[in-house]
Amino acid sequence: MYFDDLDDPIDICLDNVFKAVFTRNTHASQGALSRLISALIGREVSIITISANEPPIDNIRDRQIRFDINCKAENSELINVEMSLNPDPFEPVRLEFHAGKLFTGQDIRGSDKSYDDLKQTYQIAILAKDRFFSDEIILHTFEYYDREHNVPLNGRSRIITLELSKLDKVIEKPTKDMSAPEHWGVFFRYLTDKAKRGKINEIIDYEEGIAMASEVLMSISKDEVERARLMSEYKYELDLQSKITYAKRQGRKEGEAKGIKAGKLEGKQEGRQEILDLLKSGKSAEEIIKDYSH
Repeated sequence: MYFDDLDDPIDICLDNVFKAVFTRNTHASQGALSRLISALIGREVSIITISANEPPIDNIRDRQIRFDINCKAENSELINVEMSLNPDPFEPVRLEFHAGKLFTGQDIRGSDKSYDDLKQTYQIAILAKDRFFSDEIILHTFEYYDREHNVPLNGRSRIITLELSKLDKVIEKPTKDMSAPEHWGVFFRYLTDKAKRGKINEIIDYEEGIAMASEVLMSISKDEVERARLMSEYKYELDLQSKITYAKRQGRKEGEAKGIKAGKLEGKQEGRQEILDLLKSGKSAEEIIKDYSH
């Protein structure tokens, strides 16, 4: 599966499109998901099930409710993957919260089970826009450790982030010198840039999983009904986000206007009180006017 100048794929960085590509019940879709996760974790992972998310993964029209992908590997490790188009400033603590829920959601109740039965869990976030961490590293893996002595806890939960905003220099590298995470990052960020189609096609030759994802994406992009639904979802999300942002800005403006008005009123009241106090002190009106004129 290669792209030419006439191809018009939907932007895979739209979170609903991302989920549509990687959650289909096809060999290409599930193979692409396994290889993406393997690249980000750093070892071979085979996904065997995608958990029952709400809404169901086949219900494209309702995907605006939730876009993350919950899945389980063949060794029962639990993995959550999501594309974050516009990560919020609270993204780190949000990831920590959901990583904790993913880990503690495992059931080890029963007389024949212990903490040793807990499996590895991975909360993976692909951050599409804006520089999030201040360094130049595109792939971060976080875990609990003693910061002062640099001793890891060797626990079983991980948070992994892939930042697409840091790929400007990476795309200039020869394709053969790129790492697997860099291949995926360049694919996600530059797929819709026709000037980079040659590089994308080179990467497809290197990464079978990216070739699989491309196949699924193009089948979606060429399906007019499904494409329209996906773009309608994106419009819904964008409209909702815009309304919330507009409401916040209006609230701030109204608050500022009320504050200015209250300040002026308070100033007038203080001025009146000051004049009354001066009159009570025995000063004449002429003296008070003379004092205020200076």
